[in-house]
Amino acid sequence: MPPKYRDSDIVASFNGKWISWLHTAVAYTAFIGALAAGLSLHWHKIVQNEFYGWPQEWFPSVSATIGDHYPERSIFQLFIALTSGPRFALVGLWYVLTRRPNSTLPKFILGVGIFRTLTCGGWTYITSTDDHDWHDIFMISYLVSTIPWTFGVIAMSPKNPTAVQYRKYFSGTFYATILPLIYFFIQHKVHHVAGAYTIYSFFEWALVLLDVGFDAVTMIEFQNFEIQVRDLKGISRGAGNKVVADAILEKEKNREARAVFDNRFSWFGLLNAAADVYTGFVFWSMLTSLGLCVWYFPLWHMGISGYEVLVMCTVSPFLLSIRPLRYIFTKYVRICHLLSLSGLLAYLIKDPANRLFAVGFGVWMSCLSWAATFYGERSQTHRLEARISAFAIGLILSSLAKFAFHTNNPIWPIMHGPNDGWNKTGLALAVVAVLVSTRSTASSGADLPAPGPTKGSATLTAFGIAGLFFSMHSLLSDSSTMILWVWEGYPVRGPLAVPHGAVTLLAMGFGLLIGLFTPSLARSWVFYGIGSVGAAVLTTSKHWTGYYGALVLAVYTMAAAPVLLGQAARHSPAKTFGIGFLVYNFLVLAHVWIVAYAFVPGGPLMREHTDWVMSAMMLCIGAGVFSLSAQPPSPKAKGKPTAPNPAARKQRAYYVYVLLFLELLAISVAYLRFPSYNYTPYHPETKSITAGIWTIHFSLDNDMWSSERRMRDVIRELEIDVMGLLESDLQRIIMGNRDTTQFLAEDLGMYVDFGPGPNKHTWGSALLSKFPIVNSTHHLLPSPVGELAPAIEATIDAYGELVDVFVFHSGQEEDPEDRRLQSEYLAARMKATPRPAILLSYLVTKPLQGNYHTYVGEKSGMRDIDPSDWDRWCEYILYKGLRRAAYARVSRSTITDTEIQVGKFVVGQPEGSNDIIPEEQVPEGLRFPALFRGQGVRGHRYHVFDEPRYYA
Repeated sequence: MPPKYRDSDIVASFNGKWISWLHTAVAYTAFIGALAAGLSLHWHKIVQNEFYGWPQEWFPSVSATIGDHYPERSIFQLFIALTSGPRFALVGLWYVLTRRPNSTLPKFILGVGIFRTLTCGGWTYITSTDDHDWHDIFMISYLVSTIPWTFGVIAMSPKNPTAVQYRKYFSGTFYATILPLIYFFIQHKVHHVAGAYTIYSFFEWALVLLDVGFDAVTMIEFQNFEIQVRDLKGISRGAGNKVVADAILEKEKNREARAVFDNRFSWFGLLNAAADVYTGFVFWSMLTSLGLCVWYFPLWHMGISGYEVLVMCTVSPFLLSIRPLRYIFTKYVRICHLLSLSGLLAYLIKDPANRLFAVGFGVWMSCLSWAATFYGERSQTHRLEARISAFAIGLILSSLAKFAFHTNNPIWPIMHGPNDGWNKTGLALAVVAVLVSTRSTASSGADLPAPGPTKGSATLTAFGIAGLFFSMHSLLSDSSTMILWVWEGYPVRGPLAVPHGAVTLLAMGFGLLIGLFTPSLARSWVFYGIGSVGAAVLTTSKHWTGYYGALVLAVYTMAAAPVLLGQAARHSPAKTFGIGFLVYNFLVLAHVWIVAYAFVPGGPLMREHTDWVMSAMMLCIGAGVFSLSAQPPSPKAKGKPTAPNPAARKQRAYYVYVLLFLELLAISVAYLRFPSYNYTPYHPETKSITAGIWTIHFSLDNDMWSSERRMRDVIRELEIDVMGLLESDLQRIIMGNRDTTQFLAEDLGMYVDFGPGPNKHTWGSALLSKFPIVNSTHHLLPSPVGELAPAIEATIDAYGELVDVFVFHSGQEEDPEDRRLQSEYLAARMKATPRPAILLSYLVTKPLQGNYHTYVGEKSGMRDIDPSDWDRWCEYILYKGLRRAAYARVSRSTITDTEIQVGKFVVGQPEGSNDIIPEEQVPEGLRFPALFRGQGVRGHRYHVFDEPRYYA
């Protein structure tokens, strides 16, 4: 066939590599030109940050360089605008280079590239000075989209070793730079370390250079392109009057990308995977809510209530031992899943007992449904893998949802409209997800065997399932649990719940990918040994060392899930899942008894033995690995080549897409939740500290609703600067693995100290402060007989003066010797401090009697906020070295079983007398809000005195 065009039709042509060269040169000019102008014109201004300037800080950040001053900002915006043309051309050429039949990935990367370019314009032309929120939205969108862009480009790179090597170098260095970037940002923002922001700036500039350099590699491939402009009508020779210009680009031959992206993309396939994952999310949401709802009853009964038996509703897979029932449940698994949604409908039931029964039925049906699903899919390996992936990613989604909602799952039955629950939305999505994803299983009720021989012990496999589920539930169902295990107070020497909760979620996702793609490693004894070391390090260490152990354990647990669940599906589901859940329940009870030993028969045997529980968990998982070792691995697991299965490969890809999307969301949530640390007290003009103490009853109100929002409202309205919270450790299965202090601190704008940690076996104490916490120490007070008594000893910076704050919960009335020893210990600590001090406490003593004289007087150096207040038994506020200005007692409403006590103190003034004066003689800034007078608001009012007391 003769050519359609003649060479003489070409009026202009140039090599494609010049697009890459132009993009690189103009982009670097934009940044380097602004930096050069800034250093020469406004050096001292652009190195100044919120804490330090020259000489502590001597190199500017990217944002300070390009956004704050003229002409730097104009230089940057001019050249970045000129970059947009080559940028769009670069993205388009890459699509032309990599597109091929039956592949959607190039189109997806094309969309990502265009989106990145537009969001770059967003944060470029809307600076943080113009609109901080929109600048951040565009910036985080740009950064998040960088991840699929870099991985997608590498995945589609033509077979050019030099280009691939450069891309891996630039992208690997880019992502490695993020970790020290975050570290030095935290050093600057949280610890106020001089010079940290300068080091952070170098890493920030490195990210810019590496980002542009990654795209500069395209000049290697683009040099094989020639871009031509053809004159179709001969207008350049005067032969026409209509201008039509068209660039016709040469294509490379089609090639293979990564196997996971090989096949035709299907939106229905992705939707089905997402629905499957959401069904897994519903299971974990209901399972994690069961213990929380059960806990409400022994909490109010202060002992065994009888409702605890409902923890056993997970053993429903035992019904699958009956053949007719097994046939029904595996054939009509969709109906079982729909019935399990009663656990989500439970929020409509106001009575706590009936709500618990609805949740219990939902968990019963859900455990039965998933066991039947795994068993019913065992004959088709790729379908079984899909269900296991959905189950495991559902846990990650559950943990991510709690990360986004301050450790509360928005579809739990303790949530509803008034406390920002998403129950209706969650239920509607659950119904759709079940209908989409839970068709009949591969067996359709028949007992079709798994391919290949089935070896190993069903009982040992059941123990492995028990250990796996317990590890997933107790440690991974909330991203902050293991972080709080290793938290030891200020100064910060380890991870923070925000942003490092995202790191836990990333480790979980990475572990799951290991289990899916390298099952031979996941089932090996070597990897089990690594996981056991991680568990030991987490149990015995703190700070960063302990957290590294936590990440290793997270990776191992998620990697073990596919192989252990796959092995369990080969055997009788009644044995593997029935016995597995039964043993899991005993691990849960042991996990509770280590702290609740005073309330249960035989409890003292488990007192303070987290090490026993962790050892039992790993031994159970080891039993499962032992059973796995008897099962011949599949050819793929042996490392032998197998014929490609396009359907299975494509199906796995959809679950990987969902997982990657969730990990991107985790990073986004970490960024959006990162605290500002620019908090100020309510009345700085009076140099006052309003301090309160409250026993919050584990953040469950009298009607079994989560109470954080109601607590937030009253704390804000009382204008409390320093708040001590007791009975605040919720990081256990029975309490939902929650952390109330995260929401309160972020929403109220306060620093927070949580301590001692969940692995220290106390009911918890916490400190919220509008003032920076300079240092804090966590104490376990002497408790030879009863429950461990927690205390926080913190030093805050109040108006430039250091003030010590103690938050303390003493032992119970039944243990008088414990309380005596604790009073002496704490009195010695308070006496030892030379600084002004405030005690916010739960003392379990009557005024002017017994241990009261140890806490108040010469032994401690502390004064009672109001010695005439005879109607106290538990809560007390003591002080020294400050002027006490006011004292009030505020009713609890239905939030908890204990009132709020609040005191006002003035820094830098003598202690004063006990003389009570009229409110009119008190400055406005030292008065309590009038909102709580009379009937008060929402059930909160001044009571006992019926009004605050003010002192001379």
